[in-house]
Amino acid sequence: MTRARPNPRPLTAQRLEELALAYVARFATSAAKLEGYLRRKLRERGWEGEGEAPVAALVSRFVANGYVDDEAFARARTGSLLRRGYGARRIAQALSAAGIDETMRAATRAGQGEQRRAALALAQKRRFGPFGAELPDRPQRERQLAAMLRAGHPLDSARELVNAADIDAALAWAEAQDEDE
Repeated sequence: MTRARPNPRPLTAQRLEELALAYVARFATSAAKLEGYLRRKLRERGWEGEGEAPVAALVSRFVANGYVDDEAFARARTGSLLRRGYGARRIAQALSAAGIDETMRAATRAGQGEQRRAALALAQKRRFGPFGAELPDRPQRERQLAAMLRAGHPLDSARELVNAADIDAALAWAEAQDEDE
């Protein structure tokens, strides 16, 4: 026999602020993610105060006090995803999902060299192309290309790495400087 959980008490202004403080202390977050979290908690538990819960005012106060910094969040998330081997498209999707606006996403966008190193990191980690035990056959190369595309890399970058003749060629491609930089 399972016991029914009692309904949690509705949130007060003080408890809402405590939840927000605990959330920003534990997680790197954006203003939009914090607002979403607080609104979800309000849906789950309800509001005890009069009128509408002061979520927007609480979030703006946290931003003004420096508890939440969207630009720092975007830079950190971009760096983390690049190190894990994700491409520019996937990074832009992740930042958009976190509520980072387009101008800030553009300001934190990785350069061509960083994008090439991210593609190389993914190829090394997943043993694509010349990093595998043996050179892949055509169906395996197509699966590797698809995985690189899903990770957000452009088709030409994925082809360069998957079709590289050897590890030295892949490393040289990743270190090559484009005219854009």
